[in-house]
Amino acid sequence: MLNISFKHFLKMEIEIKRKIMYKKAMDLGFTHPSVVDCSQELDVLLNKYSKAINKAS
Repeated sequence: MLNISFKHFLKMEIEIKRKIMYKKAMDLGFTHPSVVDCSQELDVLLNKYSKAINKAS
């Protein structure tokens, strides 16, 4: 059960981070350092999610 909750939490965090990154990119441009930082943070979340999914398999 904890694993399902963790995956759900990660999915929510990924969606929030993706929306933040998109907004920043539209306002500042895709190459702005703030957008790049946000993209890297999103990558970390996506990697965590991928590992959580693979563990469940």
